[in-house]
Amino acid sequence: MTKVVISGTGVFTPSEAITNEELVEAFNTYVKNFNAANKDAIERGEVEALSESSVPFIEKASGIQQRFVMNKDGILDPEIMAPRLPERPNEEPSILAEMAVTAARDALKQAGKSAKDVDAVLVACSNLQRPYPAIAIEVQDLLGIDGFAFDMNVACSSATFGIQQAYDMIRSGSAKCVLVTSPEICTGHLNFRDRDSHFIFGDVATAVVVENAETATAEHPFEIISTRLKTQFSNNIRNNFGFLNRTAPEGIGAKDKLFVQEGRKVFKEVVPMVSAMILEHMADENIGNNSLKRMWLHQANANMNDLIGKKVMGRSPSEAEQPNILKDYANTSSAGSIIAFNKFSEDLDPGDVGVICSFGAGYSAGSVLVRRV
Repeated sequence: MTKVVISGTGVFTPSEAITNEELVEAFNTYVKNFNAANKDAIERGEVEALSESSVPFIEKASGIQQRFVMNKDGILDPEIMAPRLPERPNEEPSILAEMAVTAARDALKQAGKSAKDVDAVLVACSNLQRPYPAIAIEVQDLLGIDGFAFDMNVACSSATFGIQQAYDMIRSGSAKCVLVTSPEICTGHLNFRDRDSHFIFGDVATAVVVENAETATAEHPFEIISTRLKTQFSNNIRNNFGFLNRTAPEGIGAKDKLFVQEGRKVFKEVVPMVSAMILEHMADENIGNNSLKRMWLHQANANMNDLIGKKVMGRSPSEAEQPNILKDYANTSSAGSIIAFNKFSEDLDPGDVGVICSFGAGYSAGSVLVRRV
């Protein structure tokens, strides 16, 4: 059986960041302006007054303390409250491709690979900048890679689903080395005027090199033991933005054309689903929870991760066993678990076992069991 390894990872982090304090100040200014402008209608009961946000509310609800963003000024402007990223001419690299290429170069360097070594490129992320040509083909071109490329979207699980695709390609012989990138501009689909979610997302890009173990030259890569995917339909996390919006102009600009969720339902339903999937995956590979050295979980909500970690480990995991990058990066959709893996994996010893797991809209969930070579 062909052995497959993760030999390199890379992360692109935007240069701008927004603290909770800055975000709350902008949001509360918007709320005050809205309530003042609608004072009479609010008093008549025709319009519901908006409530202010707070730093303690954000940190208790999510564990997030700040987030990196591609554009800070637009988000913090109470009159705009959205990133401002001007369109680029077709002759220039798209912003998603540019982010992905930066992360990819770091991953290739860590893996000791060059463009000629890569057979395929996957861009696996929650929001694609355009339908076609595929962002992955643009990344392939910018890096000078032969072979083939395609985009895929399984929302927050895209990176682990992408790793499985790469794993299967290598085991089948259709590729020897695959680059999986996840550029995420999550602030582009976030409603910064919604108190319940205005703090959730940040921007980032990650990249992973997956290759046949026989070609790996990196020191102590991670062997992929096996992968596991699961999907279960739910409307509790949804975004209805799409190309058919223009055919129903009455819905253009509606709240559901951005990220919307039923947070309490998501928490209640996703935690047991993901915990059971990881435990079943480990059992199938005869891996006990005492043998699991690290969990690189999707970074969406600290409370969710703490409960999943407790169910999988049978106890509360330590910060070293379940690293948290959420407080600095916020939710970066598919990229979160890969950021955690990138920053907290080098200290593991040969033979140590861990799980990369992401989960989210769909519902979708993916787990990748790995062992340090």
